[in-house]
Amino acid sequence: IAYIVRICIILVTLLIIRFFYFFLVFTLILAKRKDSTKSLLIKTEQLLRIEDHDFAMRPGFGGSAIPVGIDVQVESIDGISEVNMDFTMTLYLRHYWKDERLAFPSSNNLSRTFDGRLVKKIWKPDVFFVHSKRSFIHDTTMENVMLRVYPDGNILYSVRITVTSLCSMDFSRFPLDSQNCSLELESYAYAESDLMLYWKNGNDSLRTDEIALSQFFIEEFHPSHGLALYSSTGWYNRLYINFILRRHIFFFMLQTYFPTMLMVVLSWVSFWIDRRAVPARVSLGITTVLTMSTIITGVSASMPQVSYVKAVDIYLWTSFLFVFLSVIEYAAVNYFTTKEEMKKLEQLKLSGYDASQAMAFDGCFHDQDIELSTFPLSGLNTDPCMSSRNSTTPDLPPVLGTRLRRRRSIRQGVNHIMNNSYKIDSYSKIFFPLAYFLFNIIYWSIYS
Repeated sequence: IAYIVRICIILVTLLIIRFFYFFLVFTLILAKRKDSTKSLLIKTEQLLRIEDHDFAMRPGFGGSAIPVGIDVQVESIDGISEVNMDFTMTLYLRHYWKDERLAFPSSNNLSRTFDGRLVKKIWKPDVFFVHSKRSFIHDTTMENVMLRVYPDGNILYSVRITVTSLCSMDFSRFPLDSQNCSLELESYAYAESDLMLYWKNGNDSLRTDEIALSQFFIEEFHPSHGLALYSSTGWYNRLYINFILRRHIFFFMLQTYFPTMLMVVLSWVSFWIDRRAVPARVSLGITTVLTMSTIITGVSASMPQVSYVKAVDIYLWTSFLFVFLSVIEYAAVNYFTTKEEMKKLEQLKLSGYDASQAMAFDGCFHDQDIELSTFPLSGLNTDPCMSSRNSTTPDLPPVLGTRLRRRRSIRQGVNHIMNNSYKIDSYSKIFFPLAYFLFNIIYWSIYS
């Protein structure tokens, strides 16, 4: 029995030892899987000798400036705001430089690619965007950063960035304008003597995908470079991404110019309405004035409050002036008509005729259908207006060498129009369309 008990104890002990053995092996396997990336990074750091160098200092510190090549691929222009005077762009920014401290032995001369964890432990150019308002590096699903190291120490560092930058726009020709915007890159800490930024492949350093914008089309994309001076720190290399945007005019033709033209033409309809139809002509004039005010307010609300006059302002306010003058024209017609009628009534009262019948007999106004046979017609011409005119002007024999038809002076012409107010509408039917047509020719020839 004692022997059997010993055997059982030994078997149980072996089973317990075996269990703990498998548990320990399983735990080590899991731990190895969890630390595989960390161990790989440690091996990479040992390969690149990260701990052997001080990467707070630039490569070749104390010597000549380190050249850093740049190339950019523009993925999209996400938005252009006239109100804020800025644009938003998404791009791939790539840096090229050489750091011999990261050179490593390689039998096949192949590069090694790493993610953002190693980037934080080495030196890299501190390029920033001048005049930027907001910018960020994309981090979905991982941080969009790539580091590629070659055995000889050449490095490619690429990031995917969205940046919102200032664009000083000139709206003096809006909406027939084109805007020249630029995204500027510069080193923040390293002056020209320490770091030299340059476009790696010249004009081919800037590449773009197919970019479609709602209100603009891109005329040109080109890189350039220059120097920037800061009085406190010195000269810095600066790279420019320049692009020229031309605005699509068709949207504004539909939303602004065509409605404005229609309102101006509609205001001319009042010239064909009888001058005694006061409600019709006044309501038409007020409607067109209010509509023009609404159009001007809508355009101004979507634009920055600039201190100079825009091209669209010239067109809108000139059109508004034409509409306003059509209302003033009817006010003048109504006033002179009233004056003319009052003068006729006074003249006929002095002659002894009844006022209402005399107006019908006068022949110049036909507001009432009155039987004219009750009035004596002997000694009167068929045209009473002409007879009254001829009675005041005696017939004079023509003088040799002078014209029979005399020219009216300006004052006489004005008096003639005031005494015949219906002619104001006749002249307005010709003058207003011709003047507006001439204005359009001048406007579009200047701004188009």
